[in-house]
Amino acid sequence: MADAINVRFRRTSSLAHIPTRGSEKAAGYDLYAAVSEPVRIEPHQTVSIDTGLQFEIPDGYFAAIYARSGIASREGLRPANCTGVCDSDYRGNYIVALHNDSEHTRTVEPGERIAQMVVIPYLPVAFEEAETLSETDRGAGGFGSTGR
Repeated sequence: MADAINVRFRRTSSLAHIPTRGSEKAAGYDLYAAVSEPVRIEPHQTVSIDTGLQFEIPDGYFAAIYARSGIASREGLRPANCTGVCDSDYRGNYIVALHNDSEHTRTVEPGERIAQMVVIPYLPVAFEEAETLSETDRGAGGFGSTGR
């Protein structure tokens, strides 16, 4: 396994939990609801849930916020933006906007795991405008074009 990178964090709430992994090889670190009482999320409603944490993600990385498979498949709850991108220069609280895709009211309990965070490296990109692009077998074939 590669050496761990250091990610500094700060608690902004006494209700905050340090992110945890479900197993030694898990890529995602669970984020917890830093709420003092249960939060109801009505069908097709989005509610912002604070984690009570701020992070200092190293330069060259970002934190991606994904749904937890259990809460998504069993409860119909997922981050409203599907995947959150937290840049390395962001220092505010990590807040997960949970959306209820189900037809039933769902409840987030204090300290419940609500999403997972994966810290990912990225490459800076320099965009270069061109008159033409190189030819490929696929060309401009879009949605479903490779499933012939």
